[in-house]
Amino acid sequence: MKKAIRITLVVLLLLLILIQFKRPQKNLSNNVASDISTKYSIPPNVDSTLKVACYDCHSNNSAYPWYWNFQPVAWFMDDHIKEGKKHLNFSTFTNYTIFKQYGKLKQMNDEVKSGDMPLTSYTLIHTDARLTDQQKRELADWVVATRKQIENNYPPDSLVKKKK
Repeated sequence: MKKAIRITLVVLLLLLILIQFKRPQKNLSNNVASDISTKYSIPPNVDSTLKVACYDCHSNNSAYPWYWNFQPVAWFMDDHIKEGKKHLNFSTFTNYTIFKQYGKLKQMNDEVKSGDMPLTSYTLIHTDARLTDQQKRELADWVVATRKQIENNYPPDSLVKKKK
């Protein structure tokens, strides 16, 4: 029995060592042509909040902590980043239709207000990403102002879902 346990542990250790060589590609890009900040004015305090609490998972530029160097942690983080970018990507925000931009801003505001974002699993480690009530108000005010800007610059029919 002890021999079987020892063999199992050795095999698991070897597998753990082998998977260290299979790393996902980092989420890093210098392309800012479609970034939200190229179209919408973002106050410095809101920009700072977005970068600290949102951009790691919702942009094309993630900051990688030291523990990203270990598998399977990097795989988990890579999947998390891909999932986050699928829902909202600030780096490609201006590529969205105006209808989608308008809706994504509302959704972002709703998720922050409800406490669903940033995720608890993220803020457990990234304590600086925990939003204060003031930061939430500042984000909400910016979202409201940005949505108002969209309403003033685009015809109302471009902000409603088109029937097929």
